Amino acid sequence: MDSVKPKPAPANPQPKMAVPESNGDLDTTPIFLAILVILITILLLWVWKKKRTVRSDVLLAGLCDSGKTLLFSRLIFDDEKETFTSIKENVGHLATAKGEIRLVDIPGHERLRGKFFDQYKSLAKAVVYVVDSVTVQKDIRDVADFLYTILADKAISSLPVVILCNKQDEALAKGDGVIKSLLEKEINLVRQTRTSQLESVDQQNADAVFLGRSDKDFDFGQVSQKIQFIGCSARKAEFDELASFLDAL
Repeated sequence: MDSVKPKPAPANPQPKMAVPESNGDLDTTPIFLAILVILITILLLWVWKKKRTVRSDVLLAGLCDSGKTLLFSRLIFDDEKETFTSIKENVGHLATAKGEIRLVDIPGHERLRGKFFDQYKSLAKAVVYVVDSVTVQKDIRDVADFLYTILADKAISSLPVVILCNKQDEALAKGDGVIKSLLEKEINLVRQTRTSQLESVDQQNADAVFLGRSDKDFDFGQVSQKIQFIGCSARKAEFDELASFLDAL
């Protein structure tokens, strides 16, 4: 019988690859981790944004020479400092019955007040609008125009506003009731002018709202803010009613 020769073994035998058995389950751990990271990031951004927009400021606004900076000095330093027309804001911290607030004295110059008001309005928790009770009738258009800008701003629409009638210690000072009437009449005229200006352009200012009721002459009872008229004398440090307002914030 012929003998059968065995086949020679391959020179480089290839090892067999082990094929893992599939159990039909997909490892979802990386997906869950990615979702968790996204949720934590969103939460941190929300907390950061909320912290940045906490309203803790009280804005002192008004025209030049109304007595804002002297009032700021009395409240913050309990002293009468030499004052002059400011070209930048004054910032100080005031302890009140409910904690500390930041007081911001906005420059009253026509070219600066709008810029600084826009800078701080989103941080405001209240506005104190200071009026010179002696010169208010002479300056009524400027006083009313800036006050209209503040009250018509959406960032201020839900905040309490004090109209502080300063220099009540002077003989020619107008009382707060007279100042209220003067402002209501003048704001009614300012409102008509602003409305005409908006109608003459294609795009309205998104940050401003119509102030009061269109079917009636303006009065402060028509606005969304809680308005208080308070008399004071910064020079004589007579502002107890204002201090009570600040304590209540």
